[in-house]
Amino acid sequence: MLDLLVHNATLPDGATGMSVAVRDGRIVEVTRGLQAPAREVLDAGGLLLSPPFVDPHFHMDATLSYGLPRVNQSGTLLEGIALWGELKPLLKAEALIERALAYCDWAVAKGLLAIRSHVDTSDASLLAVDALLEVKRRVAPYLDLQLVAFPQDGVLRSPGGVDNLKRALDKGVDVVGGIPHFERTMADGAASVKLLCEIAAERGKLVDMHCDESDDPLSRHIETLAFEAQRLGLQGRVTGSHCTSMHSMDNYYVSKLLPLIAESGVAVVSNPLINITLQGRHDSYPKRRGMTRVPELMAAGVNVAFGHDCVMDPWYGMGSGDMLEVAHMGLHVAQMTSQAGIRQCFDAVTVNAARVMQLEGHGLEAGCHASFVLLQARDPVEAIRLRATRLKVYRRGRLLAETPAATAALHLAGRAPATSWMNPRA
Repeated sequence: MLDLLVHNATLPDGATGMSVAVRDGRIVEVTRGLQAPAREVLDAGGLLLSPPFVDPHFHMDATLSYGLPRVNQSGTLLEGIALWGELKPLLKAEALIERALAYCDWAVAKGLLAIRSHVDTSDASLLAVDALLEVKRRVAPYLDLQLVAFPQDGVLRSPGGVDNLKRALDKGVDVVGGIPHFERTMADGAASVKLLCEIAAERGKLVDMHCDESDDPLSRHIETLAFEAQRLGLQGRVTGSHCTSMHSMDNYYVSKLLPLIAESGVAVVSNPLINITLQGRHDSYPKRRGMTRVPELMAAGVNVAFGHDCVMDPWYGMGSGDMLEVAHMGLHVAQMTSQAGIRQCFDAVTVNAARVMQLEGHGLEAGCHASFVLLQARDPVEAIRLRATRLKVYRRGRLLAETPAATAALHLAGRAPATSWMNPRA
């Protein structure tokens, strides 16, 4: 007896009429037209069944704090960092936990079941670290939360930065982070990359470095990160996030850089909503887009994922935890408007992002966790175009969330009443 049998689903690879059989929280078979007894049967109606969405770059300690203690008027990265510095002394653990849990509820409703969140370790009290470790414990039954020790003020620039980061790791934080471009000098930035990668290697941790989140084409810490990944045998365990300076680099240098990143096994996370918002603020016209070279990195064999980064915080006043919105912005900014390019952007918020986080059992194959989302769309292209309704969200075979189908009732003169959900094939 199966626990759940999903019938007549379309999969992201285009396979139609597929059945997904679930037992004990795992997918046991994926085939066309399976007939078997099950406690629950779901007719997908030909709609898209997707692996859950994954956000490999977020700041949950700051989320939903927009307007506290004031709003970022310039919209710049540096004012956001300064504003976060003003907010940190005012933070209360209970309020931080409450905001983070509220965001996790938003995420689950949107089919987002795994998040990698950076947590600031610059404050010696580690209040935010302790709070997010508590959030991680509470959400574990329904959401995978991976935490990054992130020295927001610079691990070498801030007093006690190294000790604070190590204490955060001792408490149970999963990943080593950094921000080399915010250190006092380029040399200090490179030294911080070396130091932090050595700490990760010693402790068997993953690395996720805020890297070159700048319009400065001479900010080249991604090169150092790729080198250290190879030197220390960290291939496949290191991520460079943002990498926006690559947008401003000359093509000759990038022609050397891309294969270096690919050879080192370093993944790249771009954050389209935030990169297009924060970068280019010092330009008049023409204005730089600021997002890293996503299609070129993908073509070079680099695993590229998209992150949400911020939702209603000192850096960004918008957002709703919708990774399809992230993919939608990503394909526009990167001009990935071919059918293949749009599908790559869908992968960037599902399978590629899961690979960054090294999630076990993510996917729609036999043996994977029975975690998936039924979308009101018939393929990944339509899902992004419509930011499709998440009709049902399952985690390990258990229904977590459901949303009624989005339909519009049309009452037009001279025509019979009709309904539509903007699907030309409906």
